[in-house]
Amino acid sequence: MNKTLDCRAKQCPMPIVELSIAVRDMQTGDSIVVEATDPAFELDVRAWAEMTGHSLEALEIGEVFRATIMVR
Repeated sequence: MNKTLDCRAKQCPMPIVELSIAVRDMQTGDSIVVEATDPAFELDVRAWAEMTGHSLEALEIGEVFRATIMVR
């Protein structure tokens, strides 16, 4: 399953909270793309992936951050 999560215009900690909820319904090997505009998202998503064991496959940095995460 591939999923996209729109967290644009949401402030910390909501993008990470919503990501944590979304991955609960996903299986190992699934991927999710999270779009966020919160400046703290880059550091938050890196820390979240490390803490949870999920794999941060890609992170596009710009006006909108796009993180691609592989569920482990």
